[in-house]
Amino acid sequence: MHHHDHHDHDALPDNRRRLLAALLLTGGFMVVEAVGGWLAGSLALIADAAHMLTDTASLLLAWLAFRITDRPADRKRTFGYHRFPVLAAFVNGLALLLIVGWIAFEAIGRLLEPTPVMGGTMLAIAVVGLLVNIVAFALLHGGSRDNLNMRGAAVHVLGDLLGSVGAILAAGVILVTGWTPIDPILSLLVALLVLRAAWFVLREATHVLLEGAPPGVDPHEIERVLPTAVEGLIDVHHIHAWSLSGERPMMSLHARADGAVAHDALVARIKAVLLERFGVEHVTLQIEYGEGCVDHQDRDAGRGGSELDEGPAKG
Repeated sequence: MHHHDHHDHDALPDNRRRLLAALLLTGGFMVVEAVGGWLAGSLALIADAAHMLTDTASLLLAWLAFRITDRPADRKRTFGYHRFPVLAAFVNGLALLLIVGWIAFEAIGRLLEPTPVMGGTMLAIAVVGLLVNIVAFALLHGGSRDNLNMRGAAVHVLGDLLGSVGAILAAGVILVTGWTPIDPILSLLVALLVLRAAWFVLREATHVLLEGAPPGVDPHEIERVLPTAVEGLIDVHHIHAWSLSGERPMMSLHARADGAVAHDALVARIKAVLLERFGVEHVTLQIEYGEGCVDHQDRDAGRGGSELDEGPAKG
């Protein structure tokens, strides 16, 4: 995960341009689809516009991740702005839940009392939406394959593309058979996709905001691995792992050593193992010598376990 840093740095301007173009395409057509769905009386188009809103927000967050998070840290924000996209994602997820509730309410009402739907208008808008999503997906797919922002944004746009295909099929059914309940039925299916996306966004954003351990970083595994991989290390404890964003894991820990290894060499080796085995580059270490932790002299000497419920949250 660390062998493409130079390549990604060189690709950043191109990635930003591609993301911005896809964002403008998706966001612009989202508005067109919402207005068109309202004029055509198609709840399915409005629901698909809500689905496009999730992807517009994802593209915007990815673009902001390139722009805002590069701002330097200052005295008030010592970790910089890496949490900004996470906060925006959390708010976006809450808004999506409200939209899903409204779509479900409207869909049930239309199933009980069917309303006319302009199948021709619905079909035309859905076809244009399909073309827009194809262009947006091509833009993102042509970007850096190693960048998680670009890959994630492409997956979201692919979901929009499938939603447009569904709207085309529903419009075809209405034009051929006149069976309008297909419109609210499809809107419910799309609402489920939006609900799923909102749930994942809220779950991941909440995990980061609550200082949850990053994926692949298990404190108990670190307790087991480090003493066997680092000469002179007796045990590690007070392990706290969190992330500024989903892609920037950080850690602090106490390491008890026997004093046979030089301090700087010990620190370097611990950091190297954490980077190679767990992908954590930013680590704050407290090296301890002797029988007990200096923060808890009144406790059992040399106790190993991670006291994850203690200490202030970081980040």
